[in-house]
Amino acid sequence: MSQFNILVLGGDHVGPEVVNEAVKVLRAVEAHPAGVKKNIRFNMEFELFGGQSIEVHGIPLRPEVIEKAKKSDAVLFGAIGSPKYSVHAKVRPEGCVRELRKALDCWANIRPCKFASPGLVKCSPIKESIAKGTDFIILRENVGGVYFGEREEKPDYAHDVWGYHRWEIERISRMAAYLSRRHGGAAGPSKITSIDKANVLSVSKLWREAVGTIHDAEFPDIPLVNQLADSLALIMIKNPRSLNGILLCDNLFGDLFSDEAAAIVGSLGFSPSACLSKIPGEGRAIGIYEPSHGSAPDLAPNKVNPIATIQSAAMMLRYSFELETLADAIDQAVSIALDDKAAGGLEVRTGDIGGTASTTEMGDAVIQALNQVLDKLDF
Repeated sequence: MSQFNILVLGGDHVGPEVVNEAVKVLRAVEAHPAGVKKNIRFNMEFELFGGQSIEVHGIPLRPEVIEKAKKSDAVLFGAIGSPKYSVHAKVRPEGCVRELRKALDCWANIRPCKFASPGLVKCSPIKESIAKGTDFIILRENVGGVYFGEREEKPDYAHDVWGYHRWEIERISRMAAYLSRRHGGAAGPSKITSIDKANVLSVSKLWREAVGTIHDAEFPDIPLVNQLADSLALIMIKNPRSLNGILLCDNLFGDLFSDEAAAIVGSLGFSPSACLSKIPGEGRAIGIYEPSHGSAPDLAPNKVNPIATIQSAAMMLRYSFELETLADAIDQAVSIALDDKAAGGLEVRTGDIGGTASTTEMGDAVIQALNQVLDKLDF
């Protein structure tokens, strides 16, 4: 039997809602004859996280939860944050995400920017002729940089240290090379675009030099381009297809540009992510799998788009569990559920892209399509 232990952290507001839909999809994989034939079993344990944990335990992330995460094969996470806790509150939920990433050393954050279904291109705020064919991955260094540097706050002065060691840049560059080869497939490795502000920042000068050095030494066959961060913001909207491949970013730039990338595909509800502790295939790689969106406390119940979380679960199957075929099946099911009826899809869409489907209806549509996809699989 192929058993996988998953720690499920719903989090706050819409977090538990989107996670519930991803869990439904995983249970559908288990229950389908294809999953039964492969003896697939997902052992899930649920814990409070973020504001929910503060309400019950007084802290957003208990040490016991960290230990459970370390013993799991992967963590499936929803979203955290609440207006109840202001930026000046003594205990806030947001810091627990950084704490969990650091505790598990999940240093590589993978955020794809690709339309989940062909029918969604017209839902982009960008002209269809510009957005169509966009297919890049933002790779964000996730446990270093300014978010983890020394900081100080005074009434009239504050600072955050933005620093990187060479070895941190080298290991995220190696992950970029791995993703480049996967992304390019039979056509050859995809281009790596390294993002920095080397014209201004010392930390970016080291970033550019270290990326270039390890590229030349270890994977010189992969095309490498250096791109300044400010001009990238324009290119990503003006000509996103020109970025197809891997965008290699530090923690801050990866955070910013992944939100901009979500606008291309129409919504943060289509922005899944994986946070990995190792390059797949190089040993046990604990991963944190989560949508890139926040907790959306202003959204009414059962209105949030769960697709990013469902696709994050597919990434979990791909990167942590090595269930490539089943991960592809979930992605195909998502595409069918969303695509136009004229193209053979179910055309079920949530309100963020002009649809009327509820969260649960969207999840149910994915499961309906998934069963059809799995029926055709031959293991």
